[in-house]
Amino acid sequence: MPSTIISQDQNEHEVFNAIHSFLSHFGIGKLLKTCNAMKQKGVPIMDVFKYKLCNAFTDRSMYMQMQTGVFNEDFSKNTVYRFMNDPKVNWLRFTSMLSRKAAESLEPLTDESRINAFVIDDTLFSRTGYKGTELASSLFDHVSGTHQKGFRLITLGWTDGNTFLPVNGSLLASSNPKYVVCEKEFKMPDGRSLAASRRKLAQTKGTEVMLELLKEADKAGHKADFVLFDSWFSSPAQLLDVKNLGFYCIAMVKKNDTKYEYDGRDLNIKEIFKASPKRRGRSKYLLSVNVNVGNEEQKIPAKIVYVRNRNNSKDWVAFICTNPELSEEEIIRIYGKDGILKCSSRPASHTLSCLLNATVFHSMHLRRMWRSYLRAI
Repeated sequence: MPSTIISQDQNEHEVFNAIHSFLSHFGIGKLLKTCNAMKQKGVPIMDVFKYKLCNAFTDRSMYMQMQTGVFNEDFSKNTVYRFMNDPKVNWLRFTSMLSRKAAESLEPLTDESRINAFVIDDTLFSRTGYKGTELASSLFDHVSGTHQKGFRLITLGWTDGNTFLPVNGSLLASSNPKYVVCEKEFKMPDGRSLAASRRKLAQTKGTEVMLELLKEADKAGHKADFVLFDSWFSSPAQLLDVKNLGFYCIAMVKKNDTKYEYDGRDLNIKEIFKASPKRRGRSKYLLSVNVNVGNEEQKIPAKIVYVRNRNNSKDWVAFICTNPELSEEEIIRIYGKDGILKCSSRPASHTLSCLLNATVFHSMHLRRMWRSYLRAI
């Protein structure tokens, strides 16, 4: 237990014991070393890491500890700042490897036939101190219908249907200098460094970032049968790219003019619905058709399932699955993992960004993300 943080009650003792057990059980020290988080001088890196973690769970701040004179650690505040802003630490790899270890501890507790899936979602990550935050941009929030200052946050999570684990994530900024609202000038990192790669990723299209997050999770050893995402990522090009990575997709389909090859014709999602006979009665779905998606060079088979909209009985929503052998009921059931877990993935996605802050982003509390992992032990 850090000497600065003196527990006041039994609950805090339980928190400290849980953190100590967590760090030991998952071998956090070895993971940090693997991700280039090593001490620069005489202070062990685990001491600094444990101090920051305990502060987050006990609502303490190093600033107030310094102001009140209760900071009694064997390192200075500069040591903490160097650790949090070290551009050599690969936090993306760290969270991917840590979540894999947590998933390994959960897999023996579930049936082998249970389907595991990746869940991808994006949300707005607003910043009040955006003028001093590198690459902070003006972005349109589709939920509130207003422009906000901050970043777009894409999060990748893993789920077995009952448990959700955040895997990795990335903050995205505008690639157009016109919409970058940061007023402070930052020194550009070396183009060969990890910080430069992270900065480049932050100004990449969200569809390409999604693929990079999946590659990083696969590299860390994560196993999943499907990738679930909403209509923002469900273009034929994305479905083809994810299939080429070795994952099946289940996604909601946009009601736009995107063409699918159906019965020898190129039709959009609405035209297919009008041209096909519907199921009668209280069926779980209205229509199911087999199509081909992709481009002129490569096309893959897929199945589109039309389901009645719960909020409007006269309307429908459609899901596409790149595994046409899967039954319609199973497609609807598996995609339910995405809808159920959206409320879990968004709070976790906010805290994932703090592990991607080196050089580009400022540090934030780790509390919510670590709580997700602590529940796994």
